[in-house]
Amino acid sequence: MNGIAQFRTTVLDCADTMELAQFYSRLLGWAVLDGSDEEWAVITDGGPPARLGFQQVADYRPPVWPGVEHPQQVHIDVTVDDMDKAEAAVLEIGATKHEYQPSEGDTFRVFLDPAGHPFCLCR
Repeated sequence: MNGIAQFRTTVLDCADTMELAQFYSRLLGWAVLDGSDEEWAVITDGGPPARLGFQQVADYRPPVWPGVEHPQQVHIDVTVDDMDKAEAAVLEIGATKHEYQPSEGDTFRVFLDPAGHPFCLCR
């Protein structure tokens, strides 16, 4: 099926683009692209279309999840082989484990990146 456009980048708003780019670079093993700076940063796995961008927003307010005052609007799911090992690793690079863990059977765990965006480690 041919679409109108080709996917390019998913972009997360944040206060500190390089901090978030480095966090996701370490999480995914992707490179921070040359030219990334305090206003706009991008990481990639090197092949199209896998790109994740970070855009500086003045007065950035992190989402509140679960909740609707500042809704998450988007979150990232990543697959891991060893949930406990991955949890320790993401905590080490700056993630925070969310107090609310809705998964039944521990099929996923919810964390917050350094800017407060929810993301899940999934089996």
